[in-house]
Amino acid sequence: MQNTANTLSSDPSAGIDPVTLTVIEKGLQQVCSEMDLVHEKTSFSPVISEAFDRSNGLYGLGDGRMIAQGEMGLPIFLGVMQETTRCVIEARDDLEDGDVILVNDPYLGGTHLMDVKMVRPFYYKGRLWCYLANTGHWPDTGGMVPGGFNSTATEIHQEGLRIPPVKLVRRGEMQQDIVQMVLSNIRVAEERIGDIRAQIAALNSGARRLAALLDRYGADVVEAAIAELETRSARLMRNHIETIPDGCYASTAYLDSDGVVNEPLEINLEVTVEGQHISFDFSKSSPPCQGPLNSVWASTLSAVYVGLKHIFPDVPMNAGCFEPITVEKPRGTFLYAEYPRPVAGCAAEVSQRVMEAVFLALSQAIPDRLFAAPAGTSGNLSLGGTDPETGEGYIMYYFSGGGYGGWWDGDGLNNGCSTIGISKSQPVEILEQRYPILFDSYRLRTGSGGAGRHRGGMGVSYRLRLLRGQGKASFLMEHGRYGPPGILGGEAGDPNRIRIGQGDRVIEPEHRSKGEDFVLCPGDWIEVNTPGGGGYGPAADRADEAVARDRLQGYLDPHDPHGAKP
Repeated sequence: MQNTANTLSSDPSAGIDPVTLTVIEKGLQQVCSEMDLVHEKTSFSPVISEAFDRSNGLYGLGDGRMIAQGEMGLPIFLGVMQETTRCVIEARDDLEDGDVILVNDPYLGGTHLMDVKMVRPFYYKGRLWCYLANTGHWPDTGGMVPGGFNSTATEIHQEGLRIPPVKLVRRGEMQQDIVQMVLSNIRVAEERIGDIRAQIAALNSGARRLAALLDRYGADVVEAAIAELETRSARLMRNHIETIPDGCYASTAYLDSDGVVNEPLEINLEVTVEGQHISFDFSKSSPPCQGPLNSVWASTLSAVYVGLKHIFPDVPMNAGCFEPITVEKPRGTFLYAEYPRPVAGCAAEVSQRVMEAVFLALSQAIPDRLFAAPAGTSGNLSLGGTDPETGEGYIMYYFSGGGYGGWWDGDGLNNGCSTIGISKSQPVEILEQRYPILFDSYRLRTGSGGAGRHRGGMGVSYRLRLLRGQGKASFLMEHGRYGPPGILGGEAGDPNRIRIGQGDRVIEPEHRSKGEDFVLCPGDWIEVNTPGGGGYGPAADRADEAVARDRLQGYLDPHDPHGAKP
């Protein structure tokens, strides 16, 4: 039975010298980063092994507070994994040494069903000391469409297999009945068992490395170091918040649609800054929606944390940096999804609109530290079918980059990763080897960045074609109705645009950035043009040499005499 009374010490007065404190801080980080590497190198799915769509970390007793997270893990899981671990602690009072909990329930500290979490209690010298936890994006967890990004789901049960906190491993022994239950409800089961074992291997690696760290420095010293690191992180975040002028700042960000009702959703945010404290109120946002663009609380909360991390990147990430931040639970809105609301787009898409609202609000207060809106979509594209050459089923999950917004000291980044993570697009060569597809083109999307004194970065354009067999494509993206907005007079970047070629017919989806069950035959194709970032400041203020450089590099329409976005 777990003993929640054995919490980490909150007394930082142990007199740890700065060198030891730094070594322990880096040691905890290294434990998590090594978990990331094991997870990456042993996973079967390219979305994990090539694109790094995963996270590993250490979490405290009692409330699952974040101790450390791997440098190569997705930032969106900063707040999510805290909530996951807390919910597991509340749900299971029977955890023993060697157990591993499997869970993907969005309403229990989760995101969408494809982000599958594992939590392992870590015992040191017979005492429950902390929890190790990780997340991996499985390319499929069942549901109505291959890949899980069902853009027309109206309840969670249509999206895939929902797993409550269950013991996948009991005292070191994998529970085959649980494994068989999971594999029987998802596609391409032989690939998923490889991902399951990779996540367990990462947790085991972390347990060994953490035990070695505690052996070297002693549990009491490490506990005191964790408390001191939290205190310092909280202090630094408070100091940053204090530099923001006191006041209330409002913004609105829009989603194209919920995939079912073809009308925009609004994220209405009010940010209040008072001294060293900042609070966020989303209560005036749109009500719960019919389609899968609802966001669970853990995802909404984490999006705010990651938004602030983008603005203040030097704050070390642990539970301390969250202390000066209050996010009111937006009950009654689509940002606080409750069972059985569908949530497939919450982590990959809605979270980026939440962050966009944070950026737009605070740009009014500290424009010299902010930037125009980035592309703000993960470009989720799934293709599933059976390859007639091998006779094996497959599911390809692909996401792409877009332009970042211009900022106070320069232009936006071209083809940057989504704002929720550090995941990179999978190499097209790897995808072409594994799946019956060919990329006809992959290039920067010329002219897609919003014009401004500092222009937005370019999105990308790519077209992939099915070579053999029959495939079913689905996609759930964003910023197809409105481009990423500029700030301080900058223009918006180009919106997302998707086209599908089926035989001699070319169509665009009704919901612009969302669609499903597009049946592809050999030779059919999908073309995706991702958004460019917004511009910073008036385009008329852009330096002539910058316009000339853009033309030389092929970023602008050569027929546009002013260097503005066509």
